Amino acid sequence: MHTNSLPRYRCLSLFNLKAATTNHTKQIHAQLIINSLKSPSLHAKLIQLYCSKPSSQTTHFANLIFTHFDPPNLFLLNTLIRCTPPKHSLLVFSNCVSKKILSLDYFTYVFVLGSCARFCSVSTLWLGRQIHARVLILGVVFNDLVRTTLIHFYASNKDVVSGRRVFDEMSMRNSITWNAMINGYCSQSRKSKEFAFEALVLFKDMLVDVSGAKPTYTTMVGVLSANSQLGVLESGACVHGYIEKTIYMPENDVFVGTALVDMYSKCGCLDSALSIFWRMREKNVLTWTAMVKGLAIHGKGKESIRLLDLMRVCSVKPNAVTFTSLLSACCHAGLVEEGLGLFDKMKSKWGLEPHIQHYGCIVDLLGRAGRLNEAYEFIMGMPVKPDAILWRSLLSACNVHGDIAMGEKVGNILLQLQPESISSGTSEDYVALSNVYASAGKWQEVESLRKEMKVQRIENEPGCSLVQSTKAPNISVCL
Repeated sequence: MHTNSLPRYRCLSLFNLKAATTNHTKQIHAQLIINSLKSPSLHAKLIQLYCSKPSSQTTHFANLIFTHFDPPNLFLLNTLIRCTPPKHSLLVFSNCVSKKILSLDYFTYVFVLGSCARFCSVSTLWLGRQIHARVLILGVVFNDLVRTTLIHFYASNKDVVSGRRVFDEMSMRNSITWNAMINGYCSQSRKSKEFAFEALVLFKDMLVDVSGAKPTYTTMVGVLSANSQLGVLESGACVHGYIEKTIYMPENDVFVGTALVDMYSKCGCLDSALSIFWRMREKNVLTWTAMVKGLAIHGKGKESIRLLDLMRVCSVKPNAVTFTSLLSACCHAGLVEEGLGLFDKMKSKWGLEPHIQHYGCIVDLLGRAGRLNEAYEFIMGMPVKPDAILWRSLLSACNVHGDIAMGEKVGNILLQLQPESISSGTSEDYVALSNVYASAGKWQEVESLRKEMKVQRIENEPGCSLVQSTKAPNISVCL
């Protein structure tokens, strides 16, 4: 290769190296400098190539391309914000705004809000709100892409109320906007079923909206997820019928098919979930995991383990969530030895490092079987630090099986682990240990523990009951 003359088309071909290493990228970078090629498109490709192998070094090199390009180029800035890690993107944006290096366009705000959505924290939410105020002042907020990204940002940062406010201010909405708001509600539904209900109401509104936006694959996955959270079979079946009649055969799309398997399983219709699962032409690890979880919910422990064997035959590697569902299935079905065997095979056979939730499943499995000493030794031998949830699971098992000695030992460990609960004035661990003593008739110990709670000013939170209607909106009227 001649260093003194490098045609532009030849340089462009270098960017097609999909397996290019960092050293290859540096060589391409050097050729651009030697041949004095100042094309923004070439340098943007170079930024993308550096960022395809993310590290602190490659991010630094990508940043240097922008800072040393004279004059400063907005296209390179947008590429840098879009491709670099979110934390670095936000720093680049803040630096450009403070120094007024360039006049920003709506693409800049779309990319930086996207970074805020990926880098979720309290400070990020504050920064995103400042960006929202800035686009309002500049008038950029009237761009539909900016407003849609704002909705996604607020939903990712758990402020779905602000996201809905942006959504309601839009006079015309496309499918992407509707999907952002519906999936925003679905992402919050684990905290409250009210959000899942709102997602279904929004889908109903979408079907009759004057803008004429049509549901897409992403829409249907979000709506089915909302139905799964609510557990309303009637509404889920209506959505399934709508998909069959107006969009496509769900068995042909792996994501919609997986969502249907999950929805029918959680709505108590396991046969329908299995029927869709076996009819699906393509299944990924999410599909198999959804079916394993469905079998676990319905107490089909042995069937879920057989499904793991089929995954191996189909060359699909299970992930950590798959094993959480499998171990949960063993817990509910009382398959102690099978569960212990699966846990041992996680690392030796599948190369998966157990997480805290997997250790929790084993503690629950042994505790339900009454093997309390074994569960205690298992916790003490864990390579990771056990959390309060594991100890509470064992304490609950001690209460069920009447092992007062073990319960007292575990209860005292819990009280030492949770000093922050004392300062806040409440503690479920005191109550749980008190219940262990009460079940054994040790009223003197119960009284002593209650007195200690009074001395420490630890209050027991009163219980409450909540009656909530799970009736979903009548989607069938619109379908």
